[in-house]
Amino acid sequence: MIGTLLLNRYELLEKIGEGGMGTVYKAKCHLLNRFVTVKILKAELSNDEDFVARFKREATSVARLSHPNIVNVHDVGAEKQINFIVMEYIDGKTLKQIIKENGRLDSQKTLDIVFQVAKALECAHKNNIIHRDIKPDNIMIMEDNMVKVMDFGIAKVADSRTVTNSQNVMGTVRYFSPEQAKGNFVDCRTDIYSLGIVMYEMVTGQVPYNAESSISIAMMHIQGPVIPPKEIFTDIPENINQIILKSMQKEPIKRYQTAREMADILKTIKEYPNFKININKGPDDATRIMSKAAVSDIGNDFTVVMSQASEDEKTMMMKSDKAVVPAKKKVSKNKKAMIIIASIILIMFASVLGKLLSSKTPTNMQAPIVKATAPKATVPKALPVVEKKFVPSLIGNTQDIAGQTIANNGFLLGNITNNYSDSIDKGLVISQTPGVNTPYEKGGKIDLVISQGKKIVHVTKPVKGKDRKKGKH
Repeated sequence: MIGTLLLNRYELLEKIGEGGMGTVYKAKCHLLNRFVTVKILKAELSNDEDFVARFKREATSVARLSHPNIVNVHDVGAEKQINFIVMEYIDGKTLKQIIKENGRLDSQKTLDIVFQVAKALECAHKNNIIHRDIKPDNIMIMEDNMVKVMDFGIAKVADSRTVTNSQNVMGTVRYFSPEQAKGNFVDCRTDIYSLGIVMYEMVTGQVPYNAESSISIAMMHIQGPVIPPKEIFTDIPENINQIILKSMQKEPIKRYQTAREMADILKTIKEYPNFKININKGPDDATRIMSKAAVSDIGNDFTVVMSQASEDEKTMMMKSDKAVVPAKKKVSKNKKAMIIIASIILIMFASVLGKLLSSKTPTNMQAPIVKATAPKATVPKALPVVEKKFVPSLIGNTQDIAGQTIANNGFLLGNITNNYSDSIDKGLVISQTPGVNTPYEKGGKIDLVISQGKKIVHVTKPVKGKDRKKGKH
């Protein structure tokens, strides 16, 4: 495809990536004399007329989006059974590349990136467009730290025609939501769940759910418990830990309901890193922004928070389910009067009762003192309590990262063996014992199998010119 000229305008210069839907090329637009990105749909998708029609309709809708954190779509076209979209060319790295290079990101950088992604989603959702494939590979980071969300290739236009139960599960298995895994109705909260997983990977260096098969990972999204990021790395701030856990709730109603809501929370923590976020466990399950220090006098803290916040933040905090409720309430005058009267009556009653008792007791007699010995109760010995935790996913990590994760979760590194693998790169964990999310006592040993890469078979005898069957070793 290199050198191909599409629509007599877009010249394909070099291949820069490949995904589930197609191949991405750097190209030159000869009409406007600028570099662009061209994504060509895979042949099997291009042969599906219904898919192509829906893709063109929804890609055209995405092209109307205009936001600094969204990669612009310039054109949608087709030529000689080649269906493609033309996008803004971004010179930078994907978030996936940055995570691989750094292992995990610090809290401030994580907040900065996720905030920009949330603002991009806010724009898309306002225009009734759901991305459905938010993942680190689709988030570009430019040299000036500007974030660009790209690849709205499987985005859905949220209207009565397209937001339906689908037999085809769209998305990337490690990042898609429980409702995507079930093939159910999706809305903007689907993107919020995926962004929560991206945030999880940024602060821990690993995805929350990982297994050897896609089906297993999908089932984890639906019903598997998530290990809180703070249990993997204790230095993760609690407010970030809470944001991730809320975003990743199994039920959409328990997540942030809009990208704007999530962006507002992220902005507040960016400016005031010690702000405390409490996930309310009541029926509304609302997020509450507390003070930057956990102290008893919440009423005073509320005053401090409001005085330091901007007008927008004040409004947001007040709307967030009465964000912070002062603990001290004014007591009415009637209640105070009743308390005083009751206290006086109680004192008078005690005084009269004391005089009556003293008058009935002779002054020259002393009440006999009777010592009662209570039978000694037999206290059963307490059984030792074995504390258990869920075993984290270690598959796909290096031995060093796996060992650190094991230690952070209170387990011990057990036996390490090596084996060949066609799917796991050399030096990464192939399997673990016990398995992922298994309840296991703290202090227990976890065995690992490390990949040696693909097994190479050496041919010891020359086979050139021989019959294939005879030359086979």
